[in-house]
Amino acid sequence: MDVDVREQLESRIRGHIRRDGIDPLLDSDRVLRLIEQEAAEFLLTQGMGDARTLIRDVHNAVSGFGPLQHLFDDPTVEEIWWNEPTRVFVAREGRATVTDVRFTEGEVRALVERMLRTSGRRLDLSEPFVDATLPDGSRLHVAIPDVTRRHWVINVRKFIVRPRHIQDLVPRGTITQHAARFLDASVRAGLNIIVAGGTQAGKTTLMCGLLGCIPPQERIVSCEEVFEIDIDHPDWVAMQTRDPNLEGTGGIPLRRLVREALRMRPTRLIVGEVRQEEALDLLIAMNSGMPAMATVHANSAREAVTKLCTLPLLAGRNIPGEFVVPTVASSVDVVVHTRTANDGARRITEIAGVTGRVENGVVEMSSIFKDVGQGLVRGSGYPPHGDRFARCGITLAELLDPTLTRVA
Repeated sequence: MDVDVREQLESRIRGHIRRDGIDPLLDSDRVLRLIEQEAAEFLLTQGMGDARTLIRDVHNAVSGFGPLQHLFDDPTVEEIWWNEPTRVFVAREGRATVTDVRFTEGEVRALVERMLRTSGRRLDLSEPFVDATLPDGSRLHVAIPDVTRRHWVINVRKFIVRPRHIQDLVPRGTITQHAARFLDASVRAGLNIIVAGGTQAGKTTLMCGLLGCIPPQERIVSCEEVFEIDIDHPDWVAMQTRDPNLEGTGGIPLRRLVREALRMRPTRLIVGEVRQEEALDLLIAMNSGMPAMATVHANSAREAVTKLCTLPLLAGRNIPGEFVVPTVASSVDVVVHTRTANDGARRITEIAGVTGRVENGVVEMSSIFKDVGQGLVRGSGYPPHGDRFARCGITLAELLDPTLTRVA
């Protein structure tokens, strides 16, 4: 398709958008209908034929993300990033490859401005980092010079269809049937669960699967830095943090969201990506009888518990470790660790129980399921609070019958 023809049609469409006050990102379907109408007339006067390629290119440029749009449309692409305009990478099934997409510096800036337009977040020399959610639910992160050496660095973690239940992860090989039944029962019993793992290990995906196990009559309130959790629940409130304005005021950190969430009458509190002092507020909520779930970066279930014993100390000097360690032991019930395997697949490698006991300043844990090289197998441990399972009509002995473990 002739570049001049595309640019002429694109210019006409942008004129209509300005005249009619259309938001091309939020009203993409309306823009598409406008392009189809204009393209038919435009090509007729130009004496040209097939309009499909022209319509697609103009729609991508006006309502999409230009040369990147085909990567957004590709369901196999999980993440898109570039360190410089001429080298754009994608991840498919956990593996990175370079694409043939090329940008100029100016095109990169224009694209980022378009991506941020609906988010209400800003990016400038005083705020050289930004986290934002795109209209389709994908997560955008940008860093600019002089924090970076020379170029704008962009990562887009694409929105993917989240599992609606933990059982949806069994066919993918993420978890065995037996372990999935246990986690389903643990959620229904109201245990406090920590999902741990590294970057891109599938923590949010696993969390969404666990949230699908919550009974529909319960009220969920979730707190995140940027919206990522996506669930189908009749009573769910989702909140995200807010950056300070140009005057340095108006920011809402994750810790405040956790405190505000407790005033919204939740029966389940969900915290995405615990990184700092909000861990203290999470533990206090757990310890007060509020069933909760959270994600945390950690290399193992043990390291996740150790991290939760450390992060609350960031809340202030008046928070003693003598208080935090036993609080973690009595508040956290189950830790699920997930990891990206060498083949790019995400798999749960460990499900551990926290017994509630502390020995020489170390929180005691028990192995409920463990991947010893050929998938999860039953360990010797048990979760705490067997009475909570019993109230839900669940018998732990039957749920964790060792004769069922080697089948999965």
